[in-house]
Amino acid sequence: MKSDKERNVFAWCMYDWANSAFATTVIAALLPIYFATVIIPSDGWIFRFSGIEVATNAATLWGFLSGTAALFVFLTAPILGAISDLSKTKKRFLMVFCYGGSLFTTLLYFCHAGDVWMTMIFFFFANVCFTSANIFYDAFLPHIASRQEIDQLSGKGYAYGYLGGGLQFLICLILILIHDKIGIDKILAVRISLLFTGIWWAGFALITFIWLREPKNRITSPQQYQDTNTPFAYVRLGILRTWNTILSVKKHRNLAFFLIAFMFYNDGIQTVIRMAAIFGKDELKLKNETLMGTLLLVQFIGIGGALLFSRIAKAFGAKRILTFVLLLWSGILCYAYFMNSALDFWILGIAVGLVLGGSQAISRSLYGTMIPVDESAEFFGFYSVFEKFSAIWGPFVFGIIRQITGTSRLAVLSLVGFFIIGIVLLYFVDESLSPGRRDRKDVN
Repeated sequence: MKSDKERNVFAWCMYDWANSAFATTVIAALLPIYFATVIIPSDGWIFRFSGIEVATNAATLWGFLSGTAALFVFLTAPILGAISDLSKTKKRFLMVFCYGGSLFTTLLYFCHAGDVWMTMIFFFFANVCFTSANIFYDAFLPHIASRQEIDQLSGKGYAYGYLGGGLQFLICLILILIHDKIGIDKILAVRISLLFTGIWWAGFALITFIWLREPKNRITSPQQYQDTNTPFAYVRLGILRTWNTILSVKKHRNLAFFLIAFMFYNDGIQTVIRMAAIFGKDELKLKNETLMGTLLLVQFIGIGGALLFSRIAKAFGAKRILTFVLLLWSGILCYAYFMNSALDFWILGIAVGLVLGGSQAISRSLYGTMIPVDESAEFFGFYSVFEKFSAIWGPFVFGIIRQITGTSRLAVLSLVGFFIIGIVLLYFVDESLSPGRRDRKDVN
C-alpha cells in the first residue's frame, strides 16, 4: 500500500501523463499538420476583418494564433494564482481548467476543411485552459518535494508526461495508419484522434483529482486578505496581491534575473515545440508519416532526457547543467537551418527529445527552490506569465519572418538569439541565495 506522500507524488505526476496528450497531439503534432493541409485551403487563406484583407498561410497564422493565446494567459495568470493561494483552491482551479480544456479539445472533432475560424477559436480556448491549468499543477511541486527531491521529482513529472503523451499519440498514429483497414478515411481518423485526446486528458486527470491533496498554508493571510466573502473580493485582493508580489520580485535580484533569463530562452523552446511540424511541412515538404513519427520519437527520448539531466543537475548544480543544455539548443537550431531531408528531421528529433525534457524539468525545479512555498501558486503564476510572455514573441517573430522572406529557415535561425540572451542572463543567477535550499519541513 502506498504511503500518503507516495500517493500524492503519483497523483501529481499523473496529471502530466494526462495533459501531455494535448501538448503532443494538439499543439505539436496532429493539429498543426491538419491545420496546414486540411483546414487551410491549399492556395492559402484570406484574413478579413473590418474591410481589411490580408493573404496569409498556415505557418504565419499558426504562429500568430499561438502567440495570441499566450498573451491572454500572460494577462490573467498572476491574478488567478494569487486568488487560488488566498482561497486555498489550487486543486479546484486545476480541475476547472483541465476539464474546460478537454472540452474544447473534443470540440475540434467537428472542424472540417475550410472551418478556419472555428478551429482557431476552439484551439485558442483549449490552449488557454491547458496553460492556465499548468499554473496550479506546477504550484504543487514545492509542497510535495524537499530541496533534495525537487530536481528529480520535476524530472519524474516530465517523464510521466512524455510517456503518457507518447503512448496516446502512438495510439492515434496507429489509427491513422490503419484507417483504410477499419473503413474510415484519413481525415476522420485525425478528427477521432483529436476527440480521443480530450477524453484521455479528462479521464486520466481523475486519478489526480481523487488522490492529490490540497496543500495547507502555514502562514495565515492578513486581515485585508481574509475578508473575502464574494468572488469579486477575491478578484480585487488577487489583483492587490499580484501588485505586492511584483514589488517583492523587484527586491529579489536573483529571482528577477532568473525569470528574465527564462523568458528569453523559453521563447526559443516554446516556438520550436509549436512550429516544428509546420516547418517540416512548409519548408521541407515532408510526408505526414515522417512528421508524426519524428514527434513520437521526441516523446520517448524526452523521458530519458528529463530523468538524465535531472539526476545530473542534482550532482553538478541545476544552473550549470541548464546552461549546458541551452548551448545544445543553440547548436540544434543552427543544424535545423541547414536541414534538407527527412533523415535530417529524424536526427533533429533525437536531439530535441534529449534536451527538451532536461531544459523544462530543470527550469521548473530551479525556480521552485527560489520561491516562498506558501505563495507557490501566485509565484508560479508569475512563472507562467514569463513562460507565456516569452511564448508570445517567438511565434510572432517566426510568423513575421516567414511572411516577409517566404522561407522558415531564417525564422528558425533567429531563435538562437533568444537562447544566447538567456544564457548570459542566467550567469547572474546565484543558486546559493535560493531560500528553497533550506530543506522544507512542511513537505507531505
